[in-house]
Amino acid sequence: MVLNKNSKGQQIEAVRALVEPVLMYAGMELIDVEYRREPSGVILRLIIDKSGGVTIDDCSDISHLVGDLLDAKDCIPESYNLEVSSPGINRPLKKKDDFARFAGQKVLIKSRELIDGRRNFRGILNGIRDDLILISSGEMVFTIPFELVVKARLDII
Repeated sequence: MVLNKNSKGQQIEAVRALVEPVLMYAGMELIDVEYRREPSGVILRLIIDKSGGVTIDDCSDISHLVGDLLDAKDCIPESYNLEVSSPGINRPLKKKDDFARFAGQKVLIKSRELIDGRRNFRGILNGIRDDLILISSGEMVFTIPFELVVKARLDII
């Protein structure tokens, strides 16, 4: 099967819909789902988190639980490798709540369109207001519409 954007997006949403309730029941949050072809084969990567952080045992437990569920529901119709991991130090910011939760932290944001002549922004996250992400960089404050964010993550190192 060739991964095209429509089927890939639909498969990611099917995985998300199946996995999120399981993680919520386990006291965890689904941060992101990545589905891509790599030299080693097709990878389905679930990035999870919980209050106090995720352990290796958490990742292993969720991998077994969710792996069986995904296989039973046949969300991914081809052979794949399932990886479950924590968001790591440079955690991705995906939801509007993330931009409020991590206010005051250093971030890196990439925009789909030019804003003030640039697409990449690095600075201190001031939060989100009315779907507008506020980021300070030096003396400048940038306003980035949430819907234009292609990629955002904490910028710890």
